[in-house]
Amino acid sequence: MRTFDLAPLYRSTVGFDRLFSLLDQSLEGGAPGYPPYNIERTGENAYRVSVAVAGFNEPELSVEAKENTLTIRGEKSATEEAKRGEVLYQGIAARTFERVFQLADFVLVKGASLENGLLHVDLVREIPEAKKPRAIPINGNGKTIEQKQAA
Repeated sequence: MRTFDLAPLYRSTVGFDRLFSLLDQSLEGGAPGYPPYNIERTGENAYRVSVAVAGFNEPELSVEAKENTLTIRGEKSATEEAKRGEVLYQGIAARTFERVFQLADFVLVKGASLENGLLHVDLVREIPEAKKPRAIPINGNGKTIEQKQAA
């Protein structure tokens, strides 16, 4: 149950739409629990999202990166379910799913692989040189760089 109304903030701010949508998602209780997933750091600027997709084949899965959103979808085909025959007990969930992850700025998807029922999506954060911090030298005696070079 949501106890906060963010509508007044939507009316009085510009450019914070993504922040408010993230707040809305967190207040609603987050994403559903299927399928389970892990997010791990594999290096200083490298990450891996692993999603448990037991029972799904590569053609039934799709991974899409658009702007700052990573979307993983799984959809079982009806023909494969008809081939299986009568299921007496189904403990392995094979339902259609969509899992969406919000990516930080400059995070790119490097690739995806399917191993032992786990879909691994490898991510890397590549900050452009223009956005990286740079050291600014401090000049003594109140002279500018041009004045020092002329001397």
